[in-house]
Amino acid sequence: MTTSQELLQEAVARRIVTARPELAARFDLLTAEGLLAAQREITRAAQDAKVLVVCVLRDFGLPAWVRATCEFALRVDRSAAADWRRDFTRTVFVAGNPANLKDRFSFGHVADDGSAAWQGPAPAEESTSLRRLLKLFDGSAELPTRPSVAVRVPAGHEPQERAPVRRELHVATAGVTIAECLVHLNHLLVEAVFDDIIGPGDELVVRQAPWLPASGSPYAALRAGGTPDHPDRLSVYAALTEEIHDA
Repeated sequence: MTTSQELLQEAVARRIVTARPELAARFDLLTAEGLLAAQREITRAAQDAKVLVVCVLRDFGLPAWVRATCEFALRVDRSAAADWRRDFTRTVFVAGNPANLKDRFSFGHVADDGSAAWQGPAPAEESTSLRRLLKLFDGSAELPTRPSVAVRVPAGHEPQERAPVRRELHVATAGVTIAECLVHLNHLLVEAVFDDIIGPGDELVVRQAPWLPASGSPYAALRAGGTPDHPDRLSVYAALTEEIHDA
């Protein structure tokens, strides 16, 4: 499936309409100019997000982080998810060891291997002390390409509303730093959980390559954005395919 500019524009516009319909109504999201203006407004508003999440990272391994991020998002209740989504699932990534912080801070979820922990979604002022204590996570290295790996989203203990499915999670690595990958994938994954594109027990086949394939399974969700040099030219950074079946 070719990711044309029209397809990417539709994905970005849909995200804005879902999160902030009143903001979307102020811009013509059917045009590149209107979409760019809306994105600039979102970037400005993000600096004053009312609701956000803080993710504390001891270290970063993409498959483990994908699994833990999905598990965290599945634990967020609907009301908190709606409030967080209005601020476009703003997340701050800081460096620290969750094991050394558990006596001082309350986390909503801690990864099984202790590599990451999440606080929120909550009003921004509730995480001020944590954000002041820790430095931003240093993810300046470029994201490497790696062999594909399957990640199983934890099933949980509640009755499941649908049967688990299998999808591919494509991650573009060319010119993308780890810090940028964290931002792109965080938005894609948590919003996919909220939209029931990702659910308990699902299998995600993580594929890291310089670029997404030009053709293949249709996409259920896309993460697209511009670059500083070409803000009006969208690139796709990550994508979830529709359900795939073994041949």
